[in-house]
Amino acid sequence: MKKEDIFARYSRQIFIEEIGLEGQKEIMNSKVLVVGAGGLGSPVIQYLAAAGVGTLGIVDFDEVELHNLNRQIIHNENSVGEPKVKSAEHFVKKLNHQVKIIGIDKKLDHSNAVKIISEYDIIVDASDNFATRYLVNDSCVNLQKPLVYGSILGFSGQIAVFNVNGSKNLRDLFPEPPSEDYIPDCDSLGVLGPLPGMVGSMMADLVLKIITGLPLPLNKMILIDTLKWRFNTIDF
Repeated sequence: MKKEDIFARYSRQIFIEEIGLEGQKEIMNSKVLVVGAGGLGSPVIQYLAAAGVGTLGIVDFDEVELHNLNRQIIHNENSVGEPKVKSAEHFVKKLNHQVKIIGIDKKLDHSNAVKIISEYDIIVDASDNFATRYLVNDSCVNLQKPLVYGSILGFSGQIAVFNVNGSKNLRDLFPEPPSEDYIPDCDSLGVLGPLPGMVGSMMADLVLKIITGLPLPLNKMILIDTLKWRFNTIDF
C-alpha cells in the first residue's frame, strides 16, 4: 500500500500523537492470533482488521448457527451452516483486503497449540470454555507470548492482559479451572448481545496498545457488570 493510501485509510489513528505513522506501521507489521470467532472474537476481528493489523490468524472449529447472530456480528443469516473461520474470512476481506487472513478451521488442542501460537506476536483468547483458556494461557507462558484475555456471561464480563514483560498470567489469578460439576456457559445461561461487543472492543484496544507500546493495565482484571452498570478493577 502506498504511503498516501496508508494515510488516507488510517489517518484518524495516525493523528493520535501516541501512535503516529510509526505506530501505524507497527500495527501493519504485526501478527495477531484470535482464538475463537464467536461473540468475543467477532468485535476483536472486526476492529483489528479495521485498524490494519498485518496478519490476522483466526482459529475456530464451529459452524455458524442461527442463535449466534444476536452477538456474533461478523456473521450473518447467509453464513448459517458455514464454518465460522470461512465466514470470518469473508467479512475481513470485504472490510480490509490489505489484511492477510489465516483461517485455521480446527480445534485448538495439546497437539497443535504450541505450533499455531508460536507463529504470532500476540494472542487473543476469545474462546468460550475453560479447557481452551488454560491451554492458551499455558502455551503463551511457555512461548513468552503476550495474551489478551476476555470472558462473558449474562450481563458480566472480564478482561485482562497476561504475560507481558514478565507480568502475571491466568494461573496467578485462578490457579485451576473450576470443577466440571459447575462450569457456566452462554449456551445454558445466555448472554445479552451488546456485552461481547463491549468486552471484545476493549480487548482489541488492548491488542493495539501492546503493538504500539502504550501503557497497559498489567496484573489487573477489569470486571464489567452491565446489569448494575458497574465497572471495577482488581489487582492480582
